[in-house]
Amino acid sequence: MIKAVLFDLDGTLADTARDLGAALNRLLREEGLPPQPYEAIRPIASHGARGLVGLGFGIDRDDTRMEPLRLRFLDHYEQSFADETVLFKGIDPLIRGLAERGLAWGIITNKPMRFTDRLVPTLPFPLPPAIVVSGDTVGVAKPDPRPMLHATDAIGIDPGQCLYVGDAERDIQAGRAAGMRTVLARWGYIADTDRPDAWQADLAIDQPEDLLNYL
Repeated sequence: MIKAVLFDLDGTLADTARDLGAALNRLLREEGLPPQPYEAIRPIASHGARGLVGLGFGIDRDDTRMEPLRLRFLDHYEQSFADETVLFKGIDPLIRGLAERGLAWGIITNKPMRFTDRLVPTLPFPLPPAIVVSGDTVGVAKPDPRPMLHATDAIGIDPGQCLYVGDAERDIQAGRAAGMRTVLARWGYIADTDRPDAWQADLAIDQPEDLLNYL
């Protein structure tokens, strides 16, 4: 029996790609490089700061330039992390539907607390989440299952009674490793090169309201 539904944030509950992209493009302008179009940024937005810096600068995570560029990117993002971020269509009725069914809901994201703690309260959720776990809350991030287990401990619900909804492979990996049932949010930031059918989610949905039909 499902008692709680937990969600990824970027690309699942909230469309954050335009604010993330604006931060990347300000950094690129500082370096004299051309901006990236939204169409290129959106599929990478769930891959975090390293993924976006990699897109803009054509470097991988092991490049010595990555960490200083990542820190500068985060400083730019801090200037405008809530300017254009909105909830995806259908999230409001989904949260209301969960409440009507007596189900708890919460957020487990890889976004750092310095952003999550300020962004989540600005988003027009119809009721607040029971728990918010950020990428640095427990010192490790998804796909490690420890953020998931921290969340279930905090709300007092067994992982086997939770659904986890996300749009990235690491979301499905973390949920499965924690013993949760997993749901792929197909409306999220999924790149053409991704292979979501191979991620082994228990369910894939095309719009938020579809989850209520499953429940």
